[in-house]
Amino acid sequence: MKNIILFDPVKARAELLPLTFTRPVGLVRHGIMTMTEKWQRAIPGAYSYDTQDYLAMKYPMVEAADGDNLFIAANLHPDSQLVEAILALEIGEALTLNGETIARRGNGTPAATKEYAGTPLAINHIYDIFMLNDEALRRDFEVLTEGRTSQPLSDTCRLIGDPSQLFIEEGATVEGAIINVSKGPVYVGRDAEIMEGACLRGPIAMCEHSVVNMGGKIYGATTLGPYCKVGGELNNVVMTGYSNKAHDGFLGNAVIGEWCNLGAGCTASNLKNTYGPVKLWSIADECFVKTGLQFCGLIMGDHSKAGINTMFNTATVVGVGVNFYGAGFPRTFLPSFTEGSVQGMKPVDMDRFFDTASRMMGRRHVELTPIDKEIFINIRENLLGINQ
Repeated sequence: MKNIILFDPVKARAELLPLTFTRPVGLVRHGIMTMTEKWQRAIPGAYSYDTQDYLAMKYPMVEAADGDNLFIAANLHPDSQLVEAILALEIGEALTLNGETIARRGNGTPAATKEYAGTPLAINHIYDIFMLNDEALRRDFEVLTEGRTSQPLSDTCRLIGDPSQLFIEEGATVEGAIINVSKGPVYVGRDAEIMEGACLRGPIAMCEHSVVNMGGKIYGATTLGPYCKVGGELNNVVMTGYSNKAHDGFLGNAVIGEWCNLGAGCTASNLKNTYGPVKLWSIADECFVKTGLQFCGLIMGDHSKAGINTMFNTATVVGVGVNFYGAGFPRTFLPSFTEGSVQGMKPVDMDRFFDTASRMMGRRHVELTPIDKEIFINIRENLLGINQ
């Protein structure tokens, strides 16, 4: 069995903050699956991560006793050409793309390199997650449904388009919904639910136990990670998992981490009034950078919350563990572990943060472990330079 280690490319990891504050790049969700799940299907084997030291306590790297390890850049999507090139590596060889190592076999400095001639799908920036979600979702849909039969769609629903582009897993409940697959596939995961009156236009992925509430309007390319609950209007949104936007309000061209909650009426702009290109706060560079994008909405790290009727400006970046509430637009960057309103933000009390996180996670029968707490403390104190 191959021993495969997904490594965090330095630049990509920095550009994918705030999501990569709390997870290796391999656990970023894109399309339907995480990057790790894609590679596990492409190359079977034992998987671990080469990631930040403070994350390694939860996600340790496991090396083969004989040193025959296969390192793969975690931000790349597998495809047949790339997989073939990686599997052709001999011990001591590396595969490069534009001079950067994307895979290597064995330990130590490679003795030889091969330049890869293909153009793999890759997430190099945080906004790539929603910008490239259409292609990623279609690829995952093909992989997950090939040779399988969907559960039947209830006759209370209306399907528009080719029935082969709808796949419903066992245990899912879909009643009284309108589903349009003419523009892309719709995947409904195990034990997911689409309530009556909901309208979905693909490509859309609903992972296990995710829910679209009554009257929800979901446009592609949107991914609802495991246990996410949504309502209102979503357009080209990727929700990593265990997060809620259960009520009316708009969210578009957005990336939401885990354990987030957007209160009733919460709305985030994805387009400037000038229709001009947007700048986005780079956490790694500590400045605003040009994206070249016209549409860019909310970027939110894990365990962040927004109160009822919260309004976010175009291209707002919210870090980890943020709690914002009250009237008015916040600044377009809210640093991790801060709370407050437009009147001012202050550091979050960590004991209270852990209590809130434990209660929220407990509702989904997930434990906030001592290692999780240590990771959060490390992010706050060491990476952000904030004293308790």
